Formats: sequence, structure tokens, C-alpha cells
Amino acid sequence: MFLTKGCEIKDGKLHIGGLSAEALAKEHGTPLYVMNEDIIREKCREFKAAFAKHFGEKAKPFFASKAFCCKEIYRIMKAEGLGTDVVSGGELYTALAVGFPACDIILHGNNKQESELAYAVESGVGLICVDNLPELLMVERIAREKGRTQGILFRVKPGVEAHTHEFIKTGQIDSKFGFSLDEAKEAIEMAQKLDSIKLRGLHIHIGSQIFECEPFAEAAEIVLRLCGEIGYTPEILNIGGGFGIDYTAKDDTPNLDGQIEVTAERIKSTCEELSMPVPFIISEPGRAIVGEAGTTLYKIGAVKEIKDVRTYVSVDGGMTDNPRYVLYGSEYTFINASRASDSADKLVTIAGKCCESGDLLGKDVTIVDSTRAGDTLAVLCTGAYNYSMACHYNRTPKAAVVMVSNGSARLVVRREGYEDLAKHDG
Repeated sequence: MFLTKGCEIKDGKLHIGGLSAEALAKEHGTPLYVMNEDIIREKCREFKAAFAKHFGEKAKPFFASKAFCCKEIYRIMKAEGLGTDVVSGGELYTALAVGFPACDIILHGNNKQESELAYAVESGVGLICVDNLPELLMVERIAREKGRTQGILFRVKPGVEAHTHEFIKTGQIDSKFGFSLDEAKEAIEMAQKLDSIKLRGLHIHIGSQIFECEPFAEAAEIVLRLCGEIGYTPEILNIGGGFGIDYTAKDDTPNLDGQIEVTAERIKSTCEELSMPVPFIISEPGRAIVGEAGTTLYKIGAVKEIKDVRTYVSVDGGMTDNPRYVLYGSEYTFINASRASDSADKLVTIAGKCCESGDLLGKDVTIVDSTRAGDTLAVLCTGAYNYSMACHYNRTPKAAVVMVSNGSARLVVRREGYEDLAKHDG
């Protein structure tokens, strides 16, 4: 049976971080996001160690908070010494609300609003990753009017396509993000003439859920050669994120240290060839830090067997708390937490409760044949892009988030009630 780190079977039941999944579901209700804090901290330290090994002190991981955003995750990242990147005023507000250092925040986005840029400049955000020329001029104007000099990076698309889902490829030329290589040359020249702007380097991001090593290295080399061609020496090179994780037994995530080593060697050799100092390296892991740490728990309702067609196992959540299957056809591992020792040999489709035929969490997946209404279903590796992408479709309240650590659990995001859904209505 495929189990993620921190999950184990005891007395026929699934346990998460030493706690019974059934007991967590009973105490906190379902659907329920369970995040293993010990795994999150371990992943943070793995990234820090890998980058320190291959770049020394000239590197720092920044948590990509779009993967999982709440106050508690920023407290953890601050304690672990990571920076963070944000992609909206809301994410920035949440980070600042718990005292996350503004100097360790990067603001991203392909169409940042003027109010968001002003908020970032006023707050002292360390870097704004500029996506286009109009945005560059807007940042410059805001910084000048506020009497500040704002550090920026340019997002550059290197033309490298990673082998991942079309919707999460971002490094190819046909992308809504960033400057092409030719556009970047013009932008670099322009930025160096603006008094209220300090261009500190370049940023690349080629996509998400990537298992290969070569695309990261290739993208870094392409951007460094662009810098060499125009005589620009970047202080910072942000290589983005996109490191994949194992969602099911068939996934095969490469060793993180090896993945970083391939990119590091390419960066060093390219810089040596160009007689360029190695820039300070920033990386932005998100899914790779929180993905495996998350498990979503549901209460099983109707089990509907359509003879010679399909068996539907319905749960009390669905696309409102995990839209990734609907968006990308994402695969997961499903475990009946109440009967975890039974043989998983029943082919079923996991259906959500929304009034939508496409509201599924998995199609033709295997769970135990003894599955019954009232059982607790666990979906593994749901720590990334589940809570953060949750929605109110059908006026569904958002689920609670529980953080588990050292055999204890604490509520970090309360469950919404119906009153929360209507409080902004006129």
C-alpha cells in the first residue's frame, strides 16, 4: 500500500502523525484538511540543506505560498528561516499579519493591480517580480512618489517546456507570464535608467510537478547566456519552483539533492565560461514543501452501484475543497481510513456532493470492497493547491485545517459556517 511519510496503519486504522484519522474526523468534522507540521518543517530543512551544500551562503529557498496560504504556514516559514513569495495583496496581507519580515517577501503576478503594488512598496517588500513594461513603469512611479527605491526582478520565459500538464507549464514562449528573451533585453536596459528602481536580477519558472532535472538547468543556462550577451551581471537569479511530489505509487520523484546538484553545476559552469560571478540563487518550492504533508478526510455517504457500469462512492466534499481533478485530471491515493488493513481491490469512482456531474475526486480508483456509509475516506498528498483553491460553489462553507505535530493536533483555520457565506450579502 502506498503511504506518504507520517501516515501509518495501526490496528486496521489510518493514523496521521500518530493520531487516528477517524478520531480527527470525529472531533473536527469533515471535510477536514490535516497538515503534518513535522513533515513541513523537515521539507524546509531539506531544501535549505541542499541549497547550502551546492551554493554555500549564496542561496535561499522562498516558500511559494500560493500552494497553501494561512497565517500558521507563515509562522512556520519564518521560524524555519525561509523567505516567501506571494501573488496577491491578500497573500501579502496574511504574511504581514503574523510579522513575516517584508524584506524576505517577493511579490509575483502577471497582472498586479496598482493597489497591490502600492501596498508592496509601502510595506517594504524586498523584491517585486516585474512581469511587463507597463508594470515596470507603474512600480517606478509608485516608488518615486513614495520617495523609495524598489528592488525588482524581471520574470523571463526561457522557452523551455517541462513535461507536465499544459495548464501548469509556464516557461514556454506562449505563456501569459513574463518577458521573452528579446523583450528582456529592452526591459533590462530601461530599468537601469530608472532612479527609483533597482534591478537586482532575473526570475524564471518553467512549470509545476516536474520530475526531470535537465529543464531547470537548461532554463538557468539560457537566462545566464542572455545576461552575458548584453553585458548584464545579475545579483540574483531566481530559478523558481515546480519540484514534483509522489501522489501515487507510480510517481517517481528524483532525489532533491541530485536535482539541485544538476542545476547548480550548470549555473557554475556557465558563469565560469562567461567570466561572471555566480548570482545569489533563490528557489521557490511550494508543493514540494506542503504537498505530501496534507491529507484530506471525508465522511463516506451513498455507495451507488450501477450494475455493469460503475460504482460511485460519494463523500461530503468534492470540487469545492479539491478542484485539481476537475482542472487537471490529477491522480491521488485513496484509503478507507476506517478499514485500512482490508484489501483494496474494489474499482470505484469517488464522487463529490456538488450539483455537478463532473464533481469527482478520482475515477476508476481502488478502495476496499467493504467500504460503507459512515466510513472515513482519506485522500493523501492534498497539502498543496487544495485549501488554497477551495471555493464556495453551491454555497459550500470552506473546510477546517488542523495541524498535527508530535502526536497532538491544533486547529489553525476554523470551519466556515453558513453565516460566513452570507455576511457580505446586502
